[in-house]
Amino acid sequence: MSSMFEIKELDRCFYQERLMSFLPDRLIDMHTHVWLRGFQAEHNADAKRIVSWPSLVARENSVEDLNETYRLMFPGKQVIPLMFGMTLEPGDDLDRGNGYVSECAATRNWPALIFSIPRWSAQELETRIRAGAFLGAKVYLTWADPNIPADGIQIFDYLPHHQLEVLNQHGRMAMLHIPRSGRLRDPINVSQMIEIDRRYPRVKLIIAHVGRAYCPEDVGDSLDVLSGTDNLIFDISANTNAKIFEKLIRTVGSKRILFGSDLPISRMRMRRVCENGIYINLVPEGLYGDVSRHNNLRGVAGAEAEKLTFFIYEEVEAFRVAAERTCLTRSDIEDVFFNNGMRLLRAAGAPSSIFEDRNASGAVS
Repeated sequence: MSSMFEIKELDRCFYQERLMSFLPDRLIDMHTHVWLRGFQAEHNADAKRIVSWPSLVARENSVEDLNETYRLMFPGKQVIPLMFGMTLEPGDDLDRGNGYVSECAATRNWPALIFSIPRWSAQELETRIRAGAFLGAKVYLTWADPNIPADGIQIFDYLPHHQLEVLNQHGRMAMLHIPRSGRLRDPINVSQMIEIDRRYPRVKLIIAHVGRAYCPEDVGDSLDVLSGTDNLIFDISANTNAKIFEKLIRTVGSKRILFGSDLPISRMRMRRVCENGIYINLVPEGLYGDVSRHNNLRGVAGAEAEKLTFFIYEEVEAFRVAAERTCLTRSDIEDVFFNNGMRLLRAAGAPSSIFEDRNASGAVS
């Protein structure tokens, strides 16, 4: 029993029988959050810009917790995370959050992104990136002007052009969680992602969670359209839909797909279903308290609950199924789970030492 979560026999069997031989020996997790509880204000559970259910999984995720999670969940593997904070709202302590990530990155020799906000000038963003030895920026829609209605937020409201210009100038990364209820199929989102691709070709733009396309209804023809871009890259974090992954592989190809976990959220014990185009995480009744007020959660009991393993295992299993359906080679799979991330991080300025084999003091072996 871990102080964070329990590894059951069900989990061990799931990993050993389905995932262990599928995964390469070394992984780069391109989407992880690290923060301490004191960096966050008490968030409003009814806030319209953010779902609150992830906070039920973990109130903090120290770098030690992250390292232990990899040790427990991926035995026999080495994992290098790309880290950023979890300062999601204006009441959070952005500076302490970014400072902690920078310190953890320096200590562990792991890559990191700064959590940036749109009011920073181009010079301030670049100065902060250099001071913290970050490789780019993680941006989030909750930092857009509070006067903009939740479903009126556009990408450039929180990843403004002046910041894209400086990221482009230096060939830096941007991790983008797209806005709007239409998710990946939203025409404004699609148009602005294409605009970024064309106007800022040196920005390494990662579209998180496959553009939040968790159900087939979230896609439309967007992946077909976006396959014509040159530089957009998609991470599969917090997504468990094999059909979405299959479509992603067939349209953009395995060289533009990245493994990401979205830890610690993906420690959740769950299985995701889609109902009328809405994703619902089925979770063991009582494990995360009263989930009745969360539209994207539903408690289950008895035999159904006993079959639930970890979110991250469900994600990797869904990609395994999609890889099988699309006849990905072993080399393709190694690209998604390691090589693509390594190439991207190196292009953004990560030192080669980050990718060296390590012992338990760094990535877990």
